[in-house]
Amino acid sequence: MSGVFIISAPSGSGKSTLVNKVREIVPGLKFSISYTTRPPRAGEENGREYFFVSRAEFEEMMRKDDFLEYADVFGHYYGTARNFLSLAQQEGKDLLLDIDVQGAAQIKGKIPEAVSIFILPPNRQELEKRLRTRSLDAEAVIQRRLVTASREIENYGKYDYILVNDRLDESIDALKSILLAERRKQAGVHGQRQESADDTNLMTKAERCRLENVRQRLQPILASFAQATSGR
Repeated sequence: MSGVFIISAPSGSGKSTLVNKVREIVPGLKFSISYTTRPPRAGEENGREYFFVSRAEFEEMMRKDDFLEYADVFGHYYGTARNFLSLAQQEGKDLLLDIDVQGAAQIKGKIPEAVSIFILPPNRQELEKRLRTRSLDAEAVIQRRLVTASREIENYGKYDYILVNDRLDESIDALKSILLAERRKQAGVHGQRQESADDTNLMTKAERCRLENVRQRLQPILASFAQATSGR
């Protein structure tokens, strides 16, 4: 069976950039393009960023059980079509999912062996700066996204890996290492190869991002969101 990688992050954390970069450098990944009922933004194309469908179409797909997961986010549906997993298996590729914490929980419930990665901004101030730099949203939407980010970040402990997206090049390398290390690990389970020096290096880089190995680094990041939420 193909591996399944789940990547989640608060809006503005740089997840899309990381996912796009890693897709360019890691072969054998099948990227799942989500379905959504929200209207396309400037520059977005149907079938590239998302499949843009009407609410009625989406709900019909829900009735037909066409989704691996779906969620209502900011009043719009987002969902992962079940057929992407079948296609990945047929092509012998790993499935890469870019989904929110609601969808991630649904996928983990159905595919417990899926590897989950949560991407965090360096702190709340940097997240707000990135949201404003994008110039995509009104002030009310930015504030809503910041509140939602605080809630989403509370779920970090449910993920296998935590990646703090501070320096882009380092974050790309870390994400690549996680994907390849997990792939090598799976190959080792099936007795297809012995561990090499490159494998050991990948494993070391990936392990640095393991939840249990980053808890101390996360404390000031979590505190920056907690302070803002409490109004201090």
